[in-house]
Amino acid sequence: MAPIPSIDPFRRRHEDLERAMAEAGFFSDPRQAACIAKEHQQLAQLLEKYSRYERRQSELADCQRLLDESEGDGELKALAEEERQRILEEVEQLEQAILLDMIPQESSDSRHTVMEIRAGTGGDEASLFAGDLFRLYMRYAERRGWQLELLSSSPSACGGFKEIIFLIRGEGAYRHLKLESGGHRVQRIPATEANGRIHTSAATVAVLPEAEEVDIQIAPEDLEISICRASGPGGQGVNTTDSAVQILHRPSGMIVYCADERSQQKNRAKAMTVLRSRLLQKREEEERAQYAAVRKRQVGTGDRSERIRTYNFPQNRLTDHRIGLTLYTLPQIMDGDLDTLLEALELADRRAKIQALLEKEPA
Repeated sequence: MAPIPSIDPFRRRHEDLERAMAEAGFFSDPRQAACIAKEHQQLAQLLEKYSRYERRQSELADCQRLLDESEGDGELKALAEEERQRILEEVEQLEQAILLDMIPQESSDSRHTVMEIRAGTGGDEASLFAGDLFRLYMRYAERRGWQLELLSSSPSACGGFKEIIFLIRGEGAYRHLKLESGGHRVQRIPATEANGRIHTSAATVAVLPEAEEVDIQIAPEDLEISICRASGPGGQGVNTTDSAVQILHRPSGMIVYCADERSQQKNRAKAMTVLRSRLLQKREEEERAQYAAVRKRQVGTGDRSERIRTYNFPQNRLTDHRIGLTLYTLPQIMDGDLDTLLEALELADRRAKIQALLEKEPA
């Protein structure tokens, strides 16, 4: 394995945080104090592992010297080699743990998440697939004991969704689901297909960290809010009052529409939740781009060719094209059993970050 990057920047950061925590008024901002304390604890754990790593490296050198000096003593040489192997194994484990701890933490990983699913290419079948994806994530959330709240939806006449936006509340929801962003392609025989031909359709998924008011400050004068009568299938109470809310954020040009609730105030609150989350994601992407050439997490247009994953129903096969993983458990996956897939994606993501860390030019 390549040498571990210098520990010095992490040691300096740990010292800076200790000085900040010792200042009067440190707890005047409880939210910031909690973030600093958490980072300080994580850095302390990293430095402790690195100290142990240095001690084991020294012990490893001692074992090697003993091996070199015990050529005529077979028993002593065997004992020294056994000890060397034990220490070497621990050194390798510590190297992996240290590299993982050195990977910059994304502040959004502990947040709840807002997810947006939109039908892409494929007409009615695409909207039905968007509905299937919504049920997939809903069942995954149920398996983990998370709460799901519908924020906005645009049902299609065939029973699917042209668009659906929802909030998942749960510890680390964004961290677990953020790699779901991208184009999803489905291959199956639609119920309306008389000749049994396989059709290809697409939907897009966007995964956003939930933003709070303290994260994103929005000036009232930057908003253009329109109130109108909700439209859509059903013709019931939701469609008989002027409760639908559309918000235009002038600086970014983002538009959010919400009409799921009968209450105008509730629709406005949900629309603001979506808007803040989109603005937070935009800000974080811009900040990351300033410091590193990271993989862009763009949703794309929903065209069949822009895909991260294919769901092939005739073969019960799911393929994630980013990591080359193929699973033949599609019925279970569509029922919310995402653990195997998400764990493989997280492992590949960690490995890529470790490799980038090792290849990083020293400052």
